Amino acid sequence: MLRTPCAATVRQAAGKDETLGGESNPAGPAITPSQIELQADCGRCFALCCVAPTFAASAEFAIDKAAGQPCPNLCADFSCSIHDRLRPSGFRGCAAFDCFGAGQKVAQDTFGGRDWRGDARVGKQMFATFFVMRQLHELLWYVREALRLGPADPLPGQLGSAWEAIEQCTNLAADKLVKLNVGTLRRETNPLLLRTSEQVRSRTGRLGPELRGADLIGKDLGGADLRRANLRGAGLIGTRLRGADLRGADLTGADLRGTELAGARLDTAIFLTQAQIDLAKGDATTTLPDSLTHPVHWPSSDCPPG
Repeated sequence: MLRTPCAATVRQAAGKDETLGGESNPAGPAITPSQIELQADCGRCFALCCVAPTFAASAEFAIDKAAGQPCPNLCADFSCSIHDRLRPSGFRGCAAFDCFGAGQKVAQDTFGGRDWRGDARVGKQMFATFFVMRQLHELLWYVREALRLGPADPLPGQLGSAWEAIEQCTNLAADKLVKLNVGTLRRETNPLLLRTSEQVRSRTGRLGPELRGADLIGKDLGGADLRRANLRGAGLIGTRLRGADLRGADLTGADLRGTELAGARLDTAIFLTQAQIDLAKGDATTTLPDSLTHPVHWPSSDCPPG
C-alpha cells in the first residue's frame, strides 16, 4: 500500500510537536468549517453511497445489492425515490449512513464534477476512491472533535499536525488515493485520540469502567453508572441502557444498533456521532450533546421506541 508524506507526518506528530514544515506549532492550525466539509451534501454528490457499497438483506437493508450496482430506488437525478420513508421501507442503514462529506469531495474535487455513468472505468475508480475518502473524512471528524474537547499541551499541536497530514491525503489524485493505507493513518492517529479521551474523561473525576471492545450485546444495564467509561468499540446492540448515566463516556465506534437509551444521560459523552444515535432507540428524555439532534423517529414521550 502507498506510504505517502501524509502518513509519515501523522506518525511524526504522535511523537513530536511538529508541523508539515517542521516548525513548532503548539496551538495547532486554525481549523474552520471552510477548510474541509465533514457533513454530507447530497446535492453535490452523485449518490455514491447508493451505488458503491454492497448491501446484504438484513434488519438494516431490505435487499441484497452488489457493489457498483445502483440501488433500485435511485432516480435518474441521483435522488432517492423512497427518501421520505426509508425506515418503514426496511432501509434503516441508509437513513443512518453518514459519509462525513466524502461524497461531494470525491464527486466535485477528486473527479472534477464527472459522474460515474457512461464510463465503467471511471465509475469503478470513483467507487473505490469514495470508500477511502470516507475513511479519511471520518478520521478528520474525530481529530476535529478531539481539538474541540480542548486537551492540554502538547496535544493540540500534535492533533493539528495530524489534521494537516490527513487533509493532505484527501487531496491526492484518485490513482494514489485508492492505494493509500488508511489503516496506517488510523493507527498513527489513534494514540492522540486515546490520550485526548483520557485527559477529558479525567477532568471531572476518576476514570470510569474500562469497557473498550466489551461484548455487552443484549445486556440489561438500565440505570448503570457509566460516567467517564471507556466504551470505544463496545458491542451495545440491543443493550438496555434506560436511565444509564453515560456523561463523559467515550463512545468511539461503539455499536449502538437498537440500543435502548430512553432517559439515558449522554449530554457530555465524547466522540459520539449522529449516525450512532440514529441507529439507537431513545426518546425525548434522552439527553444528547449539543452538536447532535434527537432523531425524528424517536418517540416524543417515554414509551417503547419503535
